[in-house]
Formats: sequence, structure tokens, C-alpha cells
Amino acid sequence: MKGSRDGTKKDQDSKSSSVNSVPLILDIEDFKGDFSFDGLFGNLVNELLPSFQEEEDDSSEGHAGNDILPNGTSRMPYDASKSAQGPLFPEVDALLSLFKDSCRELVDLQQQIDGKLYNLKKEVSIQDSKHRKTLAELEKGVDGLFDSFARLDSRISSVGQTAAKIGDHLQSADAQRETASQTIELIKYLMEFNGSPGDLMELSALFSDDSRVAEAASIAQKLRSFAEEDIGRQGIAVPSVVENATASRGLEVAVANLQDYCNELENRLLSRFDAASQRRELSTMSECAKILSQFNRGTSAMQHYVATRPMFIDVEVMNADTRLVLGDQGSQVSPSNVARGLSSLYREITDTVRKEAATIMAVFPSPSDVMAILVQRVLEQRVTGLLDKLLVKPSLVNLPPMEEGGLLLYLRMLAVAYEKTQELARDLRAVGCGDLDVEGLTESLFLAHKDEYPEHEQASLGQLYHAKMEEMRAENQQLSESSGTIGRSKGASVASSHQQISVTVVTEFVRWNEEAVSRCTLFSSQGLLEILSPCLAVIDPLIRITFGIFQPSTLATNVKAVFTCLLDQVSQYITEGLERARDSLNEAAALRERFMLSTIVSRRVAAAAASAAEAAAAAGESSFRSFMVAVQRCASSVAIVQQYFANSISRLLLPVDGAHAASCEEMATAMSSAETAAYKGLQKCIETVMAEVDRLLSAEQKATDYRLPDDGIAPDHRPTTACTRVVAYLSRVLEAAFTALEGLNKQAFLTELGNQLHKGLLNHWQKFTFNPSGGLRLKRDITEYGEFVRSFNAPTVDEKFELLGIMANVFIVAPESLSSLFEGTPSIRKDAQRVHSAQRRLQNRKTRIQTQLPVALELILN
Repeated sequence: MKGSRDGTKKDQDSKSSSVNSVPLILDIEDFKGDFSFDGLFGNLVNELLPSFQEEEDDSSEGHAGNDILPNGTSRMPYDASKSAQGPLFPEVDALLSLFKDSCRELVDLQQQIDGKLYNLKKEVSIQDSKHRKTLAELEKGVDGLFDSFARLDSRISSVGQTAAKIGDHLQSADAQRETASQTIELIKYLMEFNGSPGDLMELSALFSDDSRVAEAASIAQKLRSFAEEDIGRQGIAVPSVVENATASRGLEVAVANLQDYCNELENRLLSRFDAASQRRELSTMSECAKILSQFNRGTSAMQHYVATRPMFIDVEVMNADTRLVLGDQGSQVSPSNVARGLSSLYREITDTVRKEAATIMAVFPSPSDVMAILVQRVLEQRVTGLLDKLLVKPSLVNLPPMEEGGLLLYLRMLAVAYEKTQELARDLRAVGCGDLDVEGLTESLFLAHKDEYPEHEQASLGQLYHAKMEEMRAENQQLSESSGTIGRSKGASVASSHQQISVTVVTEFVRWNEEAVSRCTLFSSQGLLEILSPCLAVIDPLIRITFGIFQPSTLATNVKAVFTCLLDQVSQYITEGLERARDSLNEAAALRERFMLSTIVSRRVAAAAASAAEAAAAAGESSFRSFMVAVQRCASSVAIVQQYFANSISRLLLPVDGAHAASCEEMATAMSSAETAAYKGLQKCIETVMAEVDRLLSAEQKATDYRLPDDGIAPDHRPTTACTRVVAYLSRVLEAAFTALEGLNKQAFLTELGNQLHKGLLNHWQKFTFNPSGGLRLKRDITEYGEFVRSFNAPTVDEKFELLGIMANVFIVAPESLSSLFEGTPSIRKDAQRVHSAQRRLQNRKTRIQTQLPVALELILN
């Protein structure tokens, strides 16, 4: 191992000596491109740096002679370890020499490069000075060139202006020459027409040549214009010489001859135009129309063309229109059939106008004027003729019978015709109608109908209402006849149920009104809306109203009148219904009074009277329920009207100041009559209930109920039979009131009923005498009544029955305890003084504690 190491060291020494003897060569190309110092350094030292490798056998030989320490480690002797160490970096000298040579060569390369850079800098400076000199010379040349161009441009401009002036002079001279030539020709032609009146035989060939008709027409119009202008000038100026008068008379002859010639030429062109139209020769028609446009701007040609269209001269076309819309003669028309017929007819008219528009565009030089005449003729002749047959305005004095549809049929026909005709106007405008106000013309077709529309609408609603009432009366009469002859009380209730208020009928009233309001909106807005429809297609109806597109004043007036009709109808209907229900209550009251007998009657008469009283009570209860149902339906009907007003009417009235508030006031006024009828009926309901309560108390309450015998039997803590019957009756009959009434109405009704019940019970108990056991029975009855009236949710009534409960203690507690009894009750503390006075009297007359109730009531409740 040692020998091998020595051999390696010798090899390295020889290599380093050889490297030192050979000079390093660094090429300048090594520093170009992507230069890397690490790469350069690696190329220099890779050949000199050895690769050390640890060999395992060297390690084992080095450790063979080591001492083993007690802890298991080996220790090498000092001499052996020292001798084993060699030089740590044997190539240092070679690398130092390499680096020094490299530095020297780098310095040489730097000097070479600096020399080259200096030479290049000198050469660049020389070339730059040459370039600057060349640029200066070029700038001087360019400036001179620009000056030359400026002078050349100025010269060209001057020459051009001179040429333009010469051209203008030449053009003016040529125009003057041409004008003079034309004037000479016109004067020559004018002299030809200045012959004898009506003599057109000696005219130039120009005026008789069919191939030069356009030129002849143009010259004739110029001559006519000149002659008429001269005559007008002579007529204004005062003639001063004879020559002027002679000239004027000569031009008048020329004007007359020219007028005759123009008329003859125009008729000839119209005949040629008609012949070409029959053959569908559009080119000939166009040529004739162009020439005819020089006569009154072609008005006669345009009107002649429109008047000769088949749809205006063929009677069969008008008859076919009538059959399509109205059906065969004698058949019943309906709005739906008329709507379909009008849609088909107007679609046919639009297609016909569209075809005519194609011909007009190809023939006439001003097609928009022809389209305006055509569309106007369509609306004024064809559409108006149909509308006159379709819309026959009915008389407001003698209304058409409902069997024939009544006024409603006329209004529906009017709405359908108006809407479909507006659609036709919109379609015709899309096809083209020139400057014609087609929407305004369409509106004028319906002016006679729209002027009296509000009156017809209100009359129609009234007619519908009366027809509905007659229908309901007929149905009630039929039901009454079919039910046969029944008892008076039963018949009253049956008749009342047959004539009960129906929410369905009120809903039908609202539906009529909705339909009427939709027509009001249609007639009040359609004309203006159609004009602006292209730009307002997506605008909300409320925004249109806000910006005045819906003519809000007219619309609000009509809608308010129509809604007032609904208020009158609903108010009258529900008021009459409440009155009928109240009449049944009055009839039941009359039955009760009829069977009230005096106390001195026979037993058989009393039994019959009791049976009749039971029947009267049943009739009263049935009438009570019927009236409560009527009140409930009345409230539902009013709610329907209010909801309809909020959803459909108010937004149409808001844009007009005061209209909304006025309608709200009218609605309150209209419903006041129903409120009055309802109030009277509810008062009658309370009277009916209290009458039955009095009857039950009189019939069922016995004197022994509150004056029980002192036989040692345990007192009965149950309420009396009269109390049980009264509470059961009230519970049964008031179910209808709890269902029908709501809110403040319910609270007011139950409060009043509770007060009346309290008063009636007091009056009833004043008829009896009490002992202590009877006082307990009375307190039990009062408790039963109090628990029942607690369902009324009326604090004042509850307080009164609580006072009654306290009052009943008078018959239970000892007289000396009465003062503490009432003093402990804050609600009646103010009556303490009277109670003490009662105590003193009761102490003196202890046996009279079982006296009548009125004495105690006067002391406690007055």
C-alpha cells in the first residue's frame, strides 16, 4: 500500500512539472457569446486536480497495528500516524503557476482589445464627421426644394382660379345663350297659341307628335305659367299705354288656348294611362304618370288611379264585406264573430293596399302622395260604409231590449270595431300612407259614437242591473210558488232566505264595471297611444298615465262616472237585502206580540199561546241568523268593491287632482245607507234576542228557585233551569254573530247586547224574593252568565257582571259584614256610604234580609 502511494506522488510531480513547462493559451473567442467564468476556470484546472478515492484496504492496514483501548477504541502510535500522513494538496504549486500564467495572458488580451477599441473609436469619429457634413448639405437641398414646390403651388392655384373664372364666365355665357335660345323658342310657341281663340290647328308639330308628349307638356306648362304671370302683373299695374292693353288681351287668348291644349293633352295621357293599367304595362304607366305630374303636380292622375281601383267601384266587394262581418241577413251577430270578421276583412284590405303600394312605387314619381289618397279613400269609403251598417247608435229614450242584447251589445260592437280599426290604421301606416294622419282620420270615424259613449255606458250598466233584479225576482217568485202554501212564520223565513244577499251577484256587478272601465280606457287613450306606440311599447301603463299618454282628464271623468254606477248598484242591492232581512225580524217581532196573553187565561189557551210563542221564537232565531248572514255578505261585498277600487280604479284617477278623493267620498256616501240599514237591523237583532231571553226567563224561572225551603237539604249549586236555557239559547244564536261580525262592529254589537242582557236580568230578578240559599243560587246564575259574556271580550260588560256577583253576596253574608264586603271592592267604593245606611236598616230588620231585590239594587247600583 505504501509503495503504491509513493508511485502516485511521483506521477503527480512529473505532471505538474510538464504543465509548468508548457505555456497556457487563452483564445479571445472563449470570451464571446455566452461566457461563463465557471466554465473557463473548470477548463483550466480539470487536468491538474486529482481524484482522491478512499480504499478500504488502506484503512484496514492503517488500523492493523493499533492498540485497543479499554473502552473498545484503537489508538495508533505517534510515529506511525505521523509517518502515514502525506501532503494534503500536492497540486498547489502547479495551480499557482497556472493561475499566474493565466493572469499574464489575460492582461495581454486586455491590451490587445484596448488597442482595437481605440482604433475603432477613431474610425467612428471620422465617419461621424463625414455623415454630419453630408446631412447638412442634404438639408440645404431639401429646403430649396420646398421653396420651389411652394412657388409652384402658388402658381398652380393662381392659374386654377383664373381658369375657374374663365369657366364661370363661359358657363354663364352659355346659360344666357341657352336661355335666350329657349326664350326665342317659347316666344315663337307663344305666338302660335296667340291666334284666334280655340284655334289649335296651326300649332307646331311638337304639340301633335305623340313621341314628344313629355316635351310638349313641359313647354305648354312653361308658356301657361309665363302668360298667367304676365296677366296677373298687368292686372295689378295701371295700364298707361295702349300697347300694354293689346299685349294683355293677346296673352289672355294664349292662356285660354294653352288651357284647352293642356286639358286635351291631360285627357289623352289619362286614356293612355288607363289602357296601360288594364294591360299592366308598368313602364307606360310610369311614363304617363311622370308627364301628368306636370299638371297640378299629378293630382288628377293620382285621384284617377285610386278612383278606378276595383274595391271602390265594385258593389259586390262592399256586399262581400258586409256578409263577412255581419253574416247572412237575419242572423244574430255577436262581438266574437264580428271581431273575427273584421280581422279577416282588414287583413284582406291591408294585403290589397300592400299590392297596390308595389304598383304605385313602380309607377308614380311621388308614391307617398298616392298612398295617402289611397288609404284615405279606404277609410272614408270602404271602412266607413261597413261601420255605418255595423254600428247603429241606439236611443237612450227607448233602450233596445235585453233579449236582443241591449245596450251592452252595441257597446261591445263599438269596442271591437274601434280596436280592430285602430289595428288596421296601424297596419296601413306600416305599409305606407305618406303624410296622412291615419290615426286622426280613424278617430274621426268614431267621433259620433264617442261623443255619447259615457251616457250609453251608464245606461247600459243601469239596464243590466234592472234586468238582473227582474231575473232574481222571477226566480224568487218561482221558488215561492213551487214551495206551496206554508205557515206564516215559516213562509217569512223561507222568503227571506230566497231573497238573501249574494256575493256572486256583487261580483257580477264588478265584472260589468271592469268591462266598462276597459272600454273607457280604450276610447280615452287609443288614438294618442297608437301614434306613440313604436317608442312606448315597453312602458308600464301607470307610467303612460303619468306622462299624459292616456288623456287622463277624459279617462278619469269617464271612469269615475262608471264607478259611481257600481257604487249605486251595490249600495242599492245590499241595502235592499238588509232591509228584507230586517223585515223578517219585524215579522218575527209581530208574531211574538200577537201571542202575548194576559195572565188570566185558561190552561188550554195558555198551552196554545205557548206553542205559538215557540214558533215565533223559532222564526225570530231564523230571522236573526238570516240577518247575520246578510251582514256578513254585505261586508264581503263592500270588501270586493274596495279591493276593485284599489286595484283597478285608483290608478286611473290619481293623475287628475281631486278625482281620487272625490271617488273615495262617493264610496263612503254610497255605503252609508247600507251601514244605516245594518245598524237598524243589528238593533233589531238585539231586541229579538232579548225578547227571547225574557220569554225564556218568564217561562222557566220559578219563584222557588231563589227562595228554597229550609228543610235541611243540602243547597243545589247548579244554575237554575232558566239560566241554563238562556245561556244555551245565547250560545246557539250568537254563533252566527261571531261568524258574521268582525272588528269594531263585532265589539260594539256584543257590548250593546251584554248591556241589554245585564239590564234585562236586573229587571227580571227584581220580581223575586231571596233567602240565603236562594242567594247562593242567584250567585251561581250570575257566575254562569258572567262566564258566558266573558266571551264577548267587552271589559265594561264583564265589570257589570262582576258587580252583580258582589251584589249577590248581600243575600249570603250577615248584615254586619256588608260594609267590609263593599269596602274591599275598589270598583264600588264610592257607594260605601249608601251601603252603611243599608247595613243599619238591615240590622234593625234582620228578618227582612230575604226581601225583594230592588231595595238592594237601589242602594248598590244607583
